[in-house]
Amino acid sequence: MSNAEAVVSLRNLTRSFQQGDVRIDVLRGVDLDVGPGEIVALLGQSGSGKSTMLQAVGLLEGGFGGSIRIAGKEASQLDAAERTSLRREHLGFVYQFHHLLPDFTAQENVVLPQLLLGTKRAEAELRAQELLGSLGLEHRLTHRPSKLSGGEQQRVAVARALANKPQLVLADEPTGNLDEKTSERVLSEFLELVRGQGSAALVATHNERLAARMDRVVRLHDGVIE
Repeated sequence: MSNAEAVVSLRNLTRSFQQGDVRIDVLRGVDLDVGPGEIVALLGQSGSGKSTMLQAVGLLEGGFGGSIRIAGKEASQLDAAERTSLRREHLGFVYQFHHLLPDFTAQENVVLPQLLLGTKRAEAELRAQELLGSLGLEHRLTHRPSKLSGGEQQRVAVARALANKPQLVLADEPTGNLDEKTSERVLSEFLELVRGQGSAALVATHNERLAARMDRVVRLHDGVIE
């Protein structure tokens, strides 16, 4: 696959931190392409650099070396406003903790990112209802996050991430905060929705069994892809 065809293409991605006199190299030259509609598991132990790598791909912070191309655009050549626009139009995010807005209902949490992209409210509300319904939450639309179980909160977070039909979904241990049974169900629903709308996904996990359910597994060890 050429990097022109990839949804995201990383070349020699590096990230270092300075702690006093000590330099810590977290990413030491990562190369990776994720194709359209491909679901890739990013497997690695805690501290291997998975979250740092997803933050880089998500354009959530600076300080990275190398090349990050998303939807054919080189991130290093974009200013802050252009990076925000690229993130909003092409990326969706699911974290280990749901990060839902506590004062908004489940439906409102899924409507908001659509409004930010310019979708009309009625259309955004219908999309939110369809997504939440497909996740078994049609009876929880008007509930705020504090009234939802952990599994329900994470399903709302999945719906929010997919609301704008992103080309790429970034998921950082998306079921890591759930018990095993709930984790299995939420992951199954996540994969079904992502595949159903044709998005690509990069899913960080340390769970071999969950990783095996994805299209491809890459292993991050000591800051590089093995």
